[in-house]
Amino acid sequence: MFAAERRQLILEMVRANGAVSLRELARVVQTSEVTVRRDVRALEAEGLLDRRHGGAVLPGGFTRESGFPQKSHLATAEKTAIADVAAGLVEEGEAVVVGAGTTTQELARRLARVPGLTVVTNSLLVAQALAHANRVEVVMTGGTLRGSNYALVGSGAEQSLQGLRVSRAFLSGSGLTAERGLSTSNMLSASVDRALVQAAAEVVVLADHTKLGTDTMFQTVPTDVMTRLVTDEPPPHDDRAATELQALADQGVQITVAGSAPAAGGHGGAGEGLPGRRPRRESPLPVQRRGGPTAQLRSAPAAMLEQQAAGERARVADMRRR
Repeated sequence: MFAAERRQLILEMVRANGAVSLRELARVVQTSEVTVRRDVRALEAEGLLDRRHGGAVLPGGFTRESGFPQKSHLATAEKTAIADVAAGLVEEGEAVVVGAGTTTQELARRLARVPGLTVVTNSLLVAQALAHANRVEVVMTGGTLRGSNYALVGSGAEQSLQGLRVSRAFLSGSGLTAERGLSTSNMLSASVDRALVQAAAEVVVLADHTKLGTDTMFQTVPTDVMTRLVTDEPPPHDDRAATELQALADQGVQITVAGSAPAAGGHGGAGEGLPGRRPRRESPLPVQRRGGPTAQLRSAPAAMLEQQAAGERARVADMRRR
């Protein structure tokens, strides 16, 4: 494929989906991520798209929301890995809320194997995934159907959540930054997500690396409300995603990277157990990455932080030389 043809296809994918990862672009155009990154830079120079954290988005700062058919084909491997880890956090007999989204749909398919579970959701896709699960009770909110993501929204959905209390909420969204937390492009969806958060003692955000650093219009989960983020391993060259993860951890969010080796006593595949309450800001928050030891992202002594930063810079430089 010639460069002009490749770039036109990249541009069409971004226009159709709003945001696409370099990994996905490379797979579709059948070339390396290095070549795709060069194409994205050229298209950005022409003002046709913007580069964002290991991917490309529509120009103009805020990304728009893609429809379900487009979302369901983006970062599928990453969403599967994230769902596997998140499912390991749920215990038998728990009551949880699960928001709308393609990642939470993947989670629901795995929750079907947890006996005695009660799942409250506003997502038809989540309910469908659990419809034939033995010993899993599904509670649907009321509301008006939003066809683009098969979710129930509006005052009916929000009112049905009043007075509800569950152990934890699992939510996804369109973007995630340390400054604003989780956000989405639709006002009605954001309002319901905020109601889901209010019903839970702990909030677990599911977001693949392409959403890190992406900001959209309506905030749903402020950073100080997030208990844990389950994400995937960012590409080695994506320094900005790593910086965003560091900033989130600095604000007290526990980071679990899908694919990490489980710690002793933790839930299977999750890397670490979910604590009963939000940790104090001065406690260290581990992040486990594939193929490497636990990296302490938060520690009080400044010297330790500097040593970790120097080690990370050396690791990135070594990977680039390879």
